[in-house]
Amino acid sequence: MSKITWTRTDEAPLLATYSFKPVVEAFASTAGIEVETRDISLAGRILAQFPERLGDKKVEDALTELGKMAKTPEANIIKLPNISASLVQLKKAIAELQAQGYDIPDYEEAPEQYAVVTGSAVNPVLREGNSDRRAPEAVKNFVKKNPHRMGAWSADSKTAVATMDSGDFRNNEKSVIMPAADELTIKHVAADGTETELLGGLKVLEGEVIDGTFMSAKKLDEFLKAQVARAKEEGVLFSAHMKATMMKVSDPIIFGHIVRAFFADVFDKYGEQLEAAGLNGENGLGAIYDGLEKLEGGAEIKAAFDEALAAGPDLAMVNSDKGITNLHVPSDVIIDASMPAMIRTSGQMWNKNNETQDTLAVIPDSSYAGIYQAVIDDCKANGAYDPTTMGTVPNVGLMAQKAEEYGSHNKTFKIAANGKVQVVNSASDVLIEHEVEAGDIWRACQTKDAPIQDWVKLAVTRSRLSGMPAIFWLDSERAHDANLIELVNKYLADHDTEGLDITIASPVEATKTSVERIRRGEDTISVTGNVLRDYNTDLFPILELGTSAKMLSVVPLMAGGGLFETGAGGSAPKHVQQVEEENHLRWDSLGEFLALAESFRHEKQARGNEKAGVLAAALDKATERVLDEGKSPSRKVGEIDNRGSHLYLAAYWAEELAAQTDDAELAAAFKDFSAALNENLEAIAQELLDAQGSPADLGGYYSPDEDKTTAVLRPSAKYNELLDSLKK
Repeated sequence: MSKITWTRTDEAPLLATYSFKPVVEAFASTAGIEVETRDISLAGRILAQFPERLGDKKVEDALTELGKMAKTPEANIIKLPNISASLVQLKKAIAELQAQGYDIPDYEEAPEQYAVVTGSAVNPVLREGNSDRRAPEAVKNFVKKNPHRMGAWSADSKTAVATMDSGDFRNNEKSVIMPAADELTIKHVAADGTETELLGGLKVLEGEVIDGTFMSAKKLDEFLKAQVARAKEEGVLFSAHMKATMMKVSDPIIFGHIVRAFFADVFDKYGEQLEAAGLNGENGLGAIYDGLEKLEGGAEIKAAFDEALAAGPDLAMVNSDKGITNLHVPSDVIIDASMPAMIRTSGQMWNKNNETQDTLAVIPDSSYAGIYQAVIDDCKANGAYDPTTMGTVPNVGLMAQKAEEYGSHNKTFKIAANGKVQVVNSASDVLIEHEVEAGDIWRACQTKDAPIQDWVKLAVTRSRLSGMPAIFWLDSERAHDANLIELVNKYLADHDTEGLDITIASPVEATKTSVERIRRGEDTISVTGNVLRDYNTDLFPILELGTSAKMLSVVPLMAGGGLFETGAGGSAPKHVQQVEEENHLRWDSLGEFLALAESFRHEKQARGNEKAGVLAAALDKATERVLDEGKSPSRKVGEIDNRGSHLYLAAYWAEELAAQTDDAELAAAFKDFSAALNENLEAIAQELLDAQGSPADLGGYYSPDEDKTTAVLRPSAKYNELLDSLKK
């Protein structure tokens, strides 16, 4: 029997799974396809670390199993968005699981075991292929007919990006291409000659690109102090934009610097006391406020923070009504979601008065900050983009085998003392060396040669199939990118590129070209590294479609399998809160619909399952009907939500399957089901609406109760009965 693996993840995508997966199971069963579930949620990943303590509550290490599966030709994995946990989120999840009776330790008792759970712990394990993300034609056409709101831009907008011009990761980077397989050591050599091994036994392959760089803490503090003063002087909001979830080692440290810079006077006066209590800002202002409640003299220090807030520049808000600032929680200001949202809202963010205001977007590292400034400059000059006419910017992203994983792993360090950091090979040759000072953040990364070759191949393939020009976004003035440019030129020669428009440009120049073409309704493939893949697949979809959740995200696995991702989960926490408050799930499962169709197509191509191909074609038509007939979830309680959207998708899908003539057996299987579902459609839809309006008890946020959550997300007995009948 063929098999599709559906991932159990977190927050709104998890709640949607309770409603949609029964539909998937029922329909897939008619093509002889089993749909299995693997739990890679934050809660599941935590519990998997402690099998010896859990007894009969022990859970499988599903992530490790899926990682192995991704390296096989049989893999067909549908990956929903998961939490890339910050320390704050991790501790909340631990507390919830402990309250549910799981015998797991506090974070402080097992920091090393918990370290493998935090940050971007899932994607690097599963992504054994490079990324192909694009806006499906049906979605793009729908948005052109039904454009989302875009805020107007003014030429005299004060909004700008602030970034470092020296001392940051980009400007300090050094890079080498390995001439042979080797084993490397990263070590610190103190000023007195004392050597400390930071990481040993780092195995590398021939042709692998190895980088090292650091951010100067001194330069960072100078930069941040200047930006706080600039925001105050210019009368704009101060906002920080980081990736503290993915870059789980480096970016919380940088976030702490930002908090301390904004509240410099408070830390000058109370810094020793705050540091001693672990309130250094790395977990955000919210964690400081929580800690002050238990600290002697905490009320006095809290008053000092409040005074500094009032005296400093206006601060961007995450939730004005609740007083949650841009500096409250590191995981609340994920750059790839927050910057496009700001650009879409006239270049403004929300202030404490719940009004929008021009903003100084502070992005310390200059590696990619320029792309956002380029878009802002374009909007100032030409106004907002028009979703009804604008082109598209799909992405081919380098990410296979943990390529370009920055700041999130065992190769990122906060430097303890002045000296040097060296990367040396097995012959003790120094490959990379930096002079560093205490407090600096040093990081290395690896990019294997096989994924680079596959990335170039995928770019050529997508350009050939789409007819679009493709631009490799690579900066010749940055050490890592200079090496990649050499390899890209080398591997492009292995492919037939005649008639294709494939070029290389710096990220800033590539952005300018892409947005110029967008305004003319022209399409351009962005071929990028891993971090820009993350940024671009939010930036352009949010501008084009209003959300990145409507992107088609395919990962052709290098071993021959397929990984099908379902979009971004940036607003998922707010969606869960709405379910808990009024039992309305506004999560849009369009990404799941698109990924599922590609998964079925893969089954047909890889295993010759013709019925899977019929399911895919019918699902595409049903998805278009959901869009065209307005059956996507509403944001408002009392209107159609995620469950209702699934119901109509199932009804349209069944109609298409009953009407198609490519497979008589499938048509017969769906004839009676479709008739019965349509007969009861209005009544079931009303049941789903009637379920809304009151608080919903899920039994947990990170680890919801199975029975309670099923009851909330599957409230129609008749609908459940019909789906079950299809599987018989």
